[in-house]
Amino acid sequence: MRNIYLFIIIITIITTSCNNFSTVNPNLIVSKGSIQRIEDFPSQFVSPRNIDIWLPDNYNKNIEYSVLYMHDGQMLYDAASTWNNQEWGVDETVSDLLNKGKIKNTIVVGIWNSGISRHSDYFPQKPFESLDPSYQDSLLTTAKRYNVSTLFSNGLQADNYLKFIVNELKPVIDIKYSTKSDPVNTLIMGSSMGGLISMYAICEYPDVFGCAGCLSTHWPGTFTIENNPIPQSFVEYLSDNIPDPDSHFFYFDYGTKTLDSLYENTQLKIDSVMIAAGYDNSNWRTIKYEGDDHSEKSWRKRLHVPLEFLLKK
Repeated sequence: MRNIYLFIIIITIITTSCNNFSTVNPNLIVSKGSIQRIEDFPSQFVSPRNIDIWLPDNYNKNIEYSVLYMHDGQMLYDAASTWNNQEWGVDETVSDLLNKGKIKNTIVVGIWNSGISRHSDYFPQKPFESLDPSYQDSLLTTAKRYNVSTLFSNGLQADNYLKFIVNELKPVIDIKYSTKSDPVNTLIMGSSMGGLISMYAICEYPDVFGCAGCLSTHWPGTFTIENNPIPQSFVEYLSDNIPDPDSHFFYFDYGTKTLDSLYENTQLKIDSVMIAAGYDNSNWRTIKYEGDDHSEKSWRKRLHVPLEFLLKK
């Protein structure tokens, strides 16, 4: 009965999504390939959001493609449309690597963040729930971004956010496009909080995601490192839930300026977890980028590195 119910939900979502589907997007310009958008993708789990699917110039429905799911989808393709006039340059970088034969055939699914509830969607839920209850309460009620906006305006939504990707979005992508749907060809990637939720996704759904790209992973969870138990909760969670190194791949990196200057100590602990779990240079990389800051400009500069590693032929 449960499977029938889920099937009905998926069919309903696919039908609704198709009605919202557009192959023309005058507000988003890419240099390479093309963008197809599903506007306000409906969900039983999270608030509706735009989904931008990038297809390479030579996209062919007779060829099967790996799928890279990326968070903060509105920051990926067109600097003219972003809040800070920066972008990841995903279209240029993926196209260049494809043309040089350095990566597998790939499409990119950019999942827009929800704005004010981004932190609620991206903060890994089980590590949060392992914190002392009084500390959880203080985070939910008083934690703010630079003393301006409340971080957890929508409570904790990470588990629902992943259910949205796995149970609602991925089935639509696999039906509408010619994809390889197995874990090794299903990748998830993001930066900062997007790095955290990517790490969480591969641990929670190791049978769905085979590769996680975590750039400038925001281990503090908030915006201070002093007397902060959050980073250790992530270390302990990964230690307890890390997927099989025989079939999974991780990429971590960090810079040394601005927010990235807070990450090294925790990343070294994460690296120890990776080693203890049996990961090595064949299925895991951690790279320190001296002088890089916490920005799309920095992530764009080094995006080719995780792509070549995680999407290698």
